[in-house]
Amino acid sequence: MAAAALLLTGCSGASNADMSDAGKSASDAAFPVTIKHVYGSTTIEKKPERVATVAWSNGEVPLALGVDPVGMAKATWGDDDKDGVLPWVEDQLKSLDAKTPTLFDETDGIDFEAVADTHPDVILAAYSGLTKSDYETLSKIAPTIAYPKVAWGTSYEETIRMDSKAIGLGDQGEKLIAKLHSEVNAALDKYSVLKGKKILFSYIDPNDHSKIGFYTSHDTRPGFLESLGLPAPDVVKQESKKTDEFYTTVSAEQADRFDDVDLFVTYGDNAKSMIKDLQSDPLLSKIPAIAEGHIAVLKNDTPLAASANPSALSIGWGIDKYFALLAKTLG
Repeated sequence: MAAAALLLTGCSGASNADMSDAGKSASDAAFPVTIKHVYGSTTIEKKPERVATVAWSNGEVPLALGVDPVGMAKATWGDDDKDGVLPWVEDQLKSLDAKTPTLFDETDGIDFEAVADTHPDVILAAYSGLTKSDYETLSKIAPTIAYPKVAWGTSYEETIRMDSKAIGLGDQGEKLIAKLHSEVNAALDKYSVLKGKKILFSYIDPNDHSKIGFYTSHDTRPGFLESLGLPAPDVVKQESKKTDEFYTTVSAEQADRFDDVDLFVTYGDNAKSMIKDLQSDPLLSKIPAIAEGHIAVLKNDTPLAASANPSALSIGWGIDKYFALLAKTLG
C-alpha cells in the first residue's frame, strides 16, 4: 500500500547542453561545497558541468535555474502524453531551447548503469528515498546528494536549497523559493475559503474500506498545506508522532477520529461514483466531511494529481488549478 501510495505522487547525455548560459553564472568561488544529508555529507570540489538527477522532481531544480541536466528520472505517473516528461518540465525545456535529457526509467529502482552512462559530475537526489546501498553505488559514479532526514519527506524549499547549492546556484535557489512563496500565497489569498480548514490528504482503497489510509505530516503533500498555516487534523498530528513514514492507515472502526476534518483530498478515476461509494459505507459515512461530500478527487495519473506534490516547476503550472479544486469542493 505504501508503495502504491508513493506512485500516486515517484544512452549517453553527450548531446545535451551541459550548462545553459544562466547556469554558467555559478561562480567557481562557491566551491568546494559540503552538503549534509541522511548518510553523512558530500563535498563537491569544483563546479559541476554535467548534472544528473534521480528520483521524483530533482531534475526540476537545475532546469528552473537554467541548467539542462544530462539525465533525470523518467516521469511514470501524471505524464499527459506518455513521453516521460511532465508538462511543466516540457514548458521549461522549450523555454531554455534545450533537448530532453536522458531519461532514467526507475520503475524497478534506480538504473545505475544508465546514470553512469551520462558521465555526471554530480547526482542530485535531495527529494528521494535512496537506500544506503543506493547512495553508496551512486557515490561511486559521482558525488551524490541524498535526502536530509526522512525518505520522501523533503519539502520543495529544502529540495531547491540543497540541489541548487550543489551546483553552485544557492543564491539563485533562494530567489526561486521566494518567487514560489509569492505565487503560492497569492493563490491562497484568491481561494481564501481554504484558510483555517483542516485538510486530510488520503488514499482510500476502493476495494477495501476497512482501513482509512492517509499521508502523514512527513509527506510533502500535507506538509505543504501545513506550511501555509492550514491546521493538520488531529488524527494526522497523533499518527505522525508515532512514525517516520510518509503514509499510514487506521481502522475504519475509528471513523470518529476524523470528525474534525473539513476536507478529504484523495485520488480516483471517477469523482461522482467514488463519493457515492464512500457515502454509502456504513462506517465512512459517519465522518462529517464525507457525509457532506467535502471530498476533492484528483483524477489518477493526471498532471494535476502529480502537481499536488509541489516542486520547483509544478507550483507555477498548477497551484491555481489545485486550490481551485479544493475550494470548489468546500463550496
